[in-house]
Amino acid sequence: MHAVLEITDLRTRFDTERGTVRAVDGVDLKAVAGQTLGVVGESGCGKTVLALSIMRLVPSPPGRIVGGSILLNGRELLDLSAEEMRGVRGRDISMIFQEPMTSLNPVFRIGEQIAEVLRLHQNLERRQALAASVEMLRMVGIPCPEARAKDYPHQLSGGMRQRVMIAIALACRPRLMLADEPTTALDVTIQAQMLDLIGRLQSETGTSVILITHDLGVIAEATRDVAVMYAGQIVESSPTRELFSAPLHPYSVGLMDSIPGLRAQTGRNDMLSVIPGTVPALSDLSAGCRFKDRCPDVFSNCREKEPVITEQSPGRFVRCWKYGDCR
Repeated sequence: MHAVLEITDLRTRFDTERGTVRAVDGVDLKAVAGQTLGVVGESGCGKTVLALSIMRLVPSPPGRIVGGSILLNGRELLDLSAEEMRGVRGRDISMIFQEPMTSLNPVFRIGEQIAEVLRLHQNLERRQALAASVEMLRMVGIPCPEARAKDYPHQLSGGMRQRVMIAIALACRPRLMLADEPTTALDVTIQAQMLDLIGRLQSETGTSVILITHDLGVIAEATRDVAVMYAGQIVESSPTRELFSAPLHPYSVGLMDSIPGLRAQTGRNDMLSVIPGTVPALSDLSAGCRFKDRCPDVFSNCREKEPVITEQSPGRFVRCWKYGDCR
């Protein structure tokens, strides 16, 4: 299947008083046309920095992309000038940020903010763009879109603001949309509505989606494939069903064991498993595997050599010495 996005050995650093933070460190990722790829991991593992790196929005200083490749339909984004990249954002690739209230401009009406994207990338006149913005609000299920287009962000609920963010992201029918924790601040009912909406609009527009979250329930509900991220690296990537049925990496196993429903399905009704320890500081990484101090299956090489990611079966990749030839 056609890959809309191909990331190879992407590395993003932040210079801090405590040293250089390797926030994204050698990430390989592929997003297939018309499908949803999930990226899951604990807070602080580098998920959001990965998304900002793809968008070329890493704040500099202190951050910088130091290496790798980001191909969007064969076009190298890291070779583009700042002006060329501004032409790509919103038109070919868009992003839904975590908190819409901080992403929407509080002094502009909703319709004007959607219209701005259309005027910039589709060269529409102001009146045409405002009319199109009303249609976008209608498409994302906002009632009375003509009236809501005249509202300011503070006049809308959290769920409505998130729908506005989706409308802005899809206004130009981009090839790829990044959704960074799009349901975190919403209650469970609204979360389900947002996921259904993203899925429906994806099928209508053909846009590929990278869904970034720490919620395994969202991953199970909304994605076809998933990449598990830990301490700046992808430690396992797999079709979603296969990850949930038979996780390979010890970190993935720990995540699965934290889900009550999965434990009940396998006959385990004891207390939930806890992954001991904490994520290592990305500014002070020691030799070996980054999960070694929390892993129940440590070999001698785990403390000496960093494992490389290998393919265990078609479409299943894991970064772990447990599946290598060196123990």
